[in-house]
Formats: sequence, structure tokens, C-alpha cells
Amino acid sequence: MPTISQIETILVRLPTRRRHQWTGLTEPIGQYLMVRMTDSDGRTGWGEAPALKDWGGEFGRYFGESTAVAGLVIERYLTPSIDDHPLGDVIGLHRRMDAIIKGYPYAKAAIEFAYLDLTGKWLGVPVHTLLGGLTRDRVAVTHSIGLMSVEEAVAEAAKVAAEGIRTIKIKVGVDAARDIRIVGEIRTAVGPDTRLCVDANEGYATPGEAIRTFRAMEKFDLVYFEQPVIGIERIAEVARAIDAPVMADESAWNSHDALQIAQARAAQIVSLYTTKSGGLWKAMEAAAVCRAAGIVCNVNGSVETGVGNLANVHLAAAAPAATLSNVIPVSTPAQFQTGTIGGIYYSDDLLVAPLELVDGHITVPTAPGMGIAVDEAKIDRYRVS
Repeated sequence: MPTISQIETILVRLPTRRRHQWTGLTEPIGQYLMVRMTDSDGRTGWGEAPALKDWGGEFGRYFGESTAVAGLVIERYLTPSIDDHPLGDVIGLHRRMDAIIKGYPYAKAAIEFAYLDLTGKWLGVPVHTLLGGLTRDRVAVTHSIGLMSVEEAVAEAAKVAAEGIRTIKIKVGVDAARDIRIVGEIRTAVGPDTRLCVDANEGYATPGEAIRTFRAMEKFDLVYFEQPVIGIERIAEVARAIDAPVMADESAWNSHDALQIAQARAAQIVSLYTTKSGGLWKAMEAAAVCRAAGIVCNVNGSVETGVGNLANVHLAAAAPAATLSNVIPVSTPAQFQTGTIGGIYYSDDLLVAPLELVDGHITVPTAPGMGIAVDEAKIDRYRVS
């Protein structure tokens, strides 16, 4: 049976199509840590830690990891603990990683992605098969409108809607008057058939402020209100006061958080990540808790490069609870870009081929492992020394 023989970390920085910002973010997206794992037969698997120092859980419960921290954790703790671990034993992999160091889910997720990529290639099956099977063969994409001027946001929303994207998420949580205005103008621009949702990233100071702001927005037909305030108990106050579903994101990192959210009736939707739980296997555990509790999910992330985004796609394809449209990129290398912008946040990517977008949905790759090869020339081009 093949085993893990080598692990290398590589810091890369992809060029962005435009600045992408949300409440509380102080660094640019796209400077992320890649993991290249080699097995004893010479196969290579790839993972990614889209770690951001500003991204964490509520009240310091989970904390920003940064690429420097993730790299140190992988090099000093995780790599020695899993040396010679056999392929095909993902539970054992997590057991070893969790025994050597507590926390650091982004570092562990990057290792697990590469490991599952290798295992799928060894067995000749795609990663979604390793997660239990293909629940859906295509996954819907939500385009995210970051914090930008109202005029820029309206123009971008109109363009992606014309391209066939059916759901648009609008970042809010900065100023209530501005937030209400931008949602209204985007609704006018895209018409009644495009689904709109808003994400405050904990930006409103109190549940009362969030409730008042949403009530002024609800006439624009919003499908959900994502993480309006900080704290499970406080988003529960918002959820009880408005008709639209509330989504938990910063409050929902793992299966235990999902259980607490269900017990508190704090949210009707949970945003799943491949990373917050510490990998795909644990994300599937969180999804199972949500499904048992009657909570629906989407897959969200940190605007990964194609390496990490393939993991997003396999999670969205495999998790039965992930019935909503997903806020994930449409990873597209420069040579395949045609001027469309729906789901595209970078002007280049690290894959040899693009994800296929048809009618607002990504077609799930079915080749072994993650399904699309990594372009190692692009890794070298965008490597940060």
C-alpha cells in the first residue's frame, strides 16, 4: 500500500481581477499556501490553505491562521506526525494530526486535500466518491459582490446576471444607509428573476441594528441574511425577528457548532467550508449534523485558487445538505478567459484547464483525485520567494 513520502509547502500570489473586500478584511485575497504531497509510488497530490489572518470565529473562539502560521504548523508538527501514513485512511490521518496539535484547521485541511487527491489517484476514483458519492453532478454558483462603490457594484451585478449567474451575494455591514441603497439599486439592475442575498460578516453592531436594516431591505426580495452580527445567541435574535432565513458563517466552523446552532434555533442555513472544519471529511460531518437538524447548507470559502476550489466543488457535489447555490470561484486560467466575470476573481489560475460553467452551474469533475491537474509552471510563476 502506498504511503506519504514527502510534503512541500509553496506560497503563491495570484493576480486578482479586481479588489475583493468584506467587512473586517485587511489583506488581499489570493496569497495562499499550496501543499504538494508525494506518495511512495511517486504520485503527486495538491492541497491549499487559503488562510487569512483576519478570518476567524466569534469572540476569539477560532482565530486567523495566516499563511506563515499554517506553513509553520505543517512543517514543524503535521509533516513529522503523518510521515509514512498509508493512503486510504483519512480517519487515521485526522487522528494523527489532531493528536500532535490542537486547532489550525486550515493547515490540516491543506494536508487532507492533498492526501485525498493522492488517494483518489491511487484508487482511480474522484474525491467525491471518497466522501460517499455524487449527490449532484453540477453545482450552482453564487457570485459575490465585495465592498465597492454602489456604481461599480451595480454594473458588475448586471453583467454577471446577463452571463447566466442566477444568485448574487452582496457584501454589507458597513453603513446601513449605504447597504439599503446598494441592495435596492442592484435589484433594479438585475430584475426580479435573479436571487439576491446579503452578507454582513458580523458587521452590524447590535441585533437591533441588523433587524432594522434588513426590514428596510426585505422589499427587495432577499433569499437570506448571512451572519448579520457576532455570536450564535445574537444571530438567533435576528432570526426570530425577520421572515427571511438567517445563515451562520463565522459562527459555524465544525459539527459541534452546527449542533449548537440547531439547539439554539439560531439559523436556518449554515455555510459549509472545506477549511473551517479542518478538511473535507470533517466538513461532511458538519453537513450531516445540519441535515439531521433540518438545516440547509451551501458551500462557501475564502475565494480559493483552483487548487482549493476543487475541494469546494467536491464537497458541494457530495454533501446532501448542500442544496443552495455556492459562493465559490469559477477557477479559470488566463488562456481560457473570454471576458466573462461571473465567479471569476483572479486574472489567472493554477489549474491546467478551467472549471466548466454551464447555465450558472459548475460541472463536477469526474477524473481521479480532485479531477483537474495543477499547472506546475503556473505554481513557479506565482511563487512568492
